[in-house]
Amino acid sequence: MPAKRTITVVGGGVIGLTTAYALIRAGHSVTLVEQEEHVGEQASFGNGGQLSYRYVRPLADAGVPLEALSWMVRPDSPISLRLRLDWKQWRWLTDFLLACNARTNSANAARLLKLALQSQQALHQWRQDGLADFLWRKPGKLVVYRNAQKFSKAAKNVKNPQQEQVLTPADCARVEPAFAGLSPTLAGGIFSPDDEVADCYLFCQSLLKSLQNSKEFRLINGVATLEAGQAGACQVWVNGALLPTDLVVLAAGLASRTLVQPLGLTLPLYGLKGYSLTVEADPVLLPDVSVTDYDNRVVYARLGERLRIAAMVDIGALNASPDPQRIASLRHLAEETLPAAGPYASAVTWAGMRPATPTGVPLVERTQWRNLLLNVGHGALGFTLSCGAAVTIRDLVEEMQP
Repeated sequence: MPAKRTITVVGGGVIGLTTAYALIRAGHSVTLVEQEEHVGEQASFGNGGQLSYRYVRPLADAGVPLEALSWMVRPDSPISLRLRLDWKQWRWLTDFLLACNARTNSANAARLLKLALQSQQALHQWRQDGLADFLWRKPGKLVVYRNAQKFSKAAKNVKNPQQEQVLTPADCARVEPAFAGLSPTLAGGIFSPDDEVADCYLFCQSLLKSLQNSKEFRLINGVATLEAGQAGACQVWVNGALLPTDLVVLAAGLASRTLVQPLGLTLPLYGLKGYSLTVEADPVLLPDVSVTDYDNRVVYARLGERLRIAAMVDIGALNASPDPQRIASLRHLAEETLPAAGPYASAVTWAGMRPATPTGVPLVERTQWRNLLLNVGHGALGFTLSCGAAVTIRDLVEEMQP
């Protein structure tokens, strides 16, 4: 039986909450620190809703640097690159470019797939044990391609035809009739029948509700800081008071960069700003299958009686405030692609800064500080990878000597 620890998890988004949940289930005592009044209201709030376990290839890939040249001049580009006099951005971009080759992409994709499938298994177990009320479904995911070359490349990367089915445009319309109007413009699609959807914000609330049923859990709303302690350990302070704890797990998203600076650590994280629209519509008109329009980097996921449309990556955005021009572009694209699912004019808009590593592989690991672990850098895959990353942290904790 592993030794019981007192563990402080810093960050109340989906990564911090799943980490706390996995540790509580393992018999540890957990304090969760969140600086906002409520959990799950930053990068986790308007998440695209897709749990795309089979589709986790990193953004850094061969050919991406050439594509980046067009991103800089197209106002409606799915990926916007704004160069700034910021050494963090240039360092991140340099490492990103170094990862833009087929061999590195393939290796990192394999690492992400392993973590994603572990995440799917963990969530399945948690749901069996009673975690509910977050609009979970398993409708499968359809990725449609407009560009024939990109479709051909994706089809060649399919390893398991049962889990990833290569489809013709007509097959795509059969799998999800709501997108049948796109058929003349498509080169084909890939359907993953076991992929899922859920509401990330409601998932956060469900996790918190379950955690609060445990006497070994407490939530503190406040600002955390980390400082060097004695014997190779760090200390965590909350609202100016020292918080006694055996271990610290940092899961504070982009803020993690600043939090570790007093410890002499530099995290390769950069904020990739994403956007979403949430539309109230007649359920009869909504697609059932989760769909990704690959060439436009847009995802469509039905969450109950709402449609979540998420897209755009802004590299170099200064904050999470929605850019009206980007929102207008997303709304226009959705109206063209799925006109019956409106009204888009009344859609709820959201933008969030998603903390990403240059390689796309998150940092789920121990550090040089003997009591500090990291669970950061999940980028746009935070919801998909969260449960797998949480049980990885649990396993690392249980391997550590008291």
